[in-house]
Amino acid sequence: MKLHITATLTLLACFGVGGQAFAFNPQDLEQLKATKSCPRCDLSGADLTQVPLTGANLRGANLRAANLSQVNLTNGDLTGANLETAILSSANLTGVSFTGANLKSASLEKANLSYAGFISANLEAANLKDATLLFTNFRGANFRLTTLANGVVTSDKPYGWSLQEGTEADVNPRK
Repeated sequence: MKLHITATLTLLACFGVGGQAFAFNPQDLEQLKATKSCPRCDLSGADLTQVPLTGANLRGANLRAANLSQVNLTNGDLTGANLETAILSSANLTGVSFTGANLKSASLEKANLSYAGFISANLEAANLKDATLLFTNFRGANFRLTTLANGVVTSDKPYGWSLQEGTEADVNPRK
């Protein structure tokens, strides 16, 4: 009987922790709405689809699993932000800085990425299908298993121009 109670309590504790893993801070959301500036905020799992974010400062913010689809974030700053598994489909991300941002498994399908900077960003397994890429800077970005704008999925090998570590054979296979 004690084993059954202990197992049940352990299971409930795990679900409690898992449920809070993507719980954003409501005060951070209110700050963002009021000032369009919320560096290092916790907005993980937040629905930001109706929030006006033009020019927003979200440097180093936690936006993991956040919904930013159809948002206008023109000229925003997401430098060093965590956007892992975030949804940015059909968003206007013109001129946004994603320098050093984590966009692993993020959806950027049909997003406008014109003049955006993804310098040293992690785009591993991200979806860029049908995205607008006009003067977009991907210097040093990680493109492992990334779905490109034309629908082609990249290799799981590191690229020579990426900042990701790799062996000489991986980078220059013809040598």
